[in-house]
Amino acid sequence: MKQMRKSKRERDEQWALDVFDRAPYVTVSFTRPDGTPYGLPLSLVRSDRRTFYFHCAAEGEKIDCLRHSPVVSLSAVSRCTPKFEEEKDNFTEYYHSAVALGVAEVVSDDEEKIKALRLLCERFLPSHMDRFDAAIARSLAITTVIRVSLTEPAVGKCKP
Repeated sequence: MKQMRKSKRERDEQWALDVFDRAPYVTVSFTRPDGTPYGLPLSLVRSDRRTFYFHCAAEGEKIDCLRHSPVVSLSAVSRCTPKFEEEKDNFTEYYHSAVALGVAEVVSDDEEKIKALRLLCERFLPSHMDRFDAAIARSLAITTVIRVSLTEPAVGKCKP
């Protein structure tokens, strides 16, 4: 019985991770130094079950927030279909969504930065990978990469 619960939990987590993988943007919510929330949609890529990456400038509000608190929340919607159900005389919405909590930190290792940037480019601009190495040579030193390590499994919800 215990084995069945574990496999269902793993299937549920994988389903939620698939939502993140299909979503064009993931909303990352930070905490500002004054305690107020700061959430914005970003282009993230996942490298394994617990690790996501995004890139940003070396200075700015995201970095200020991370210096204050590295804890972030991720949320994504990969399907959103509003519908009026005639037979029920009902307004509803069909959706696939996922959330996760993690800790974000700046990646300092150049090999990991290149790996993350390659994953991002392969996901969002795969037809331009022939220019990847030249772009890395020009901009690696001035590009900040953030790693988000999940602190608990991703969870998802849906209304098919």
